[in-house]
Amino acid sequence: MSTSDPAAAPHNVVERFFAVRQRGSTVGREVRGGLVTFFTMAYIVVLNPLIIGTEADASGGFLGGDAATAMPKVAAATALVAGVMTILMGVVANYPLALATGLGLNAFVAVGVAKLPGMTWADAMGLVVLEGLIILVLVLTGFRTAVFHAVPVQLKTAISVGIGLFITIVGFVDAGFVRRTQKGPTPVELGAGGFLAGWPTVVFVVGLIITASLLARKVRGAILIGIVTATALAILVEAVAHVGPSFVAPGKTNPTGWGLNVPTLPDAVVDLPDFSLLGDFSLLGSFSAVGTVTTVLLVFTLLLADFFDTMGTMVAIGAEADLLDEEGVPPHTDRILIVDSLAAAAGGAACVSSNTSYIESASGVGEGARTGLASVVTGLLFLLATVFAPLVQVVPYEAATPALVIVGFLMMTQVKSIDWEDIEIALPAFLTIVLMPFTYSITAGIGAGFLTFVVLKVVRGKAAAVHPLLWVTSALFLVYFAIDPLKDALGAV
Repeated sequence: MSTSDPAAAPHNVVERFFAVRQRGSTVGREVRGGLVTFFTMAYIVVLNPLIIGTEADASGGFLGGDAATAMPKVAAATALVAGVMTILMGVVANYPLALATGLGLNAFVAVGVAKLPGMTWADAMGLVVLEGLIILVLVLTGFRTAVFHAVPVQLKTAISVGIGLFITIVGFVDAGFVRRTQKGPTPVELGAGGFLAGWPTVVFVVGLIITASLLARKVRGAILIGIVTATALAILVEAVAHVGPSFVAPGKTNPTGWGLNVPTLPDAVVDLPDFSLLGDFSLLGSFSAVGTVTTVLLVFTLLLADFFDTMGTMVAIGAEADLLDEEGVPPHTDRILIVDSLAAAAGGAACVSSNTSYIESASGVGEGARTGLASVVTGLLFLLATVFAPLVQVVPYEAATPALVIVGFLMMTQVKSIDWEDIEIALPAFLTIVLMPFTYSITAGIGAGFLTFVVLKVVRGKAAAVHPLLWVTSALFLVYFAIDPLKDALGAV
């Protein structure tokens, strides 16, 4: 065999450990994939403090003690936990999946938990730790993995396609390309007032065209090049046009402003992080604060969202990376779920809310990532973000979100493997796919798909064909969808 054959070349330690060549990748692709994933989800370092750092608990207290210092403390802890857990995912599970504070869950903790009468931030974060530990037990006992194996392959495919549409709408909305309407029966519209307007929208469109063009020409690093180019354009536009932020002050907005970050070169590159939030939680404080029944229902709500969001995300990433087996199962499933469960508890322990697997990891996979090496790269960048936070804040939504739209398209191509002639799988698959973007919830789409699948099997006389664990999870989803009436009913007793 010729020594010039790449397959015959000696492997270095990194390639062997992460099985880079066995998965058809290269170290260069993994590094690029890790960079892209970081840049498409680095917004969480800025956004999470805005969600939980600006909200007071029922006693009027803020995370870390006061409103003035809450946001930088949350930012530092958010980046730290994301970095550590993402590296752990790469090293332990060897999977191209990044983790950080879960959007939606953080808002629920801030508004739906911490503000309950008698609750404090320490109590609320204790609930998150408790939920993460319960999920960890479910993984270690094999229950969570067994549920995953019980889901039909085509329904797993539908979950992946639905998540593709979900991240597409996330990309469009975050970029301001699609917006909520302020009046009338139409829920969303194109741009501001039904028209595309403003320089940030131009940056998004240019970034999307550049990325799509590079992808069509099979240019390596297409997504990363698109993000960097769009960011450079955004900095230039802001320097010349002085666009400013979309949020100016309470009750005052700039509809053609930048979303989240204003792309200007920072005054300082390094900022010393404050990690004093770590460990500031009360594991069982909520039981005395709001009672046992309410605590159990809150933990159940957090648990179910975490439980199935991760399942859908890891399937979607595995499908895009061509890492699933014939049953639609990723490699090292148990390890992936263990790390994800630890991340949920770690997020609560660090007072940044539950950490979970991020679908934005698909952008790195679209760039070629196939192993945990990409996750290690992403995690290291998050750790750097604890001190280089000013640089993270340079990239605006409009420069990063074209990657999500492109990856949404790539994930949508899997829809052809669903049997649309068989209503028993086609209708559950359809509801799974459409409800994720339409409800802005991965969990809602999965729940609707599971319930519909079971119902159709029953009405067609095939109840015996339903896996026992699907009966259990469908019952849990019934409780999940009816959680508010249950709270009211139990509270009245």
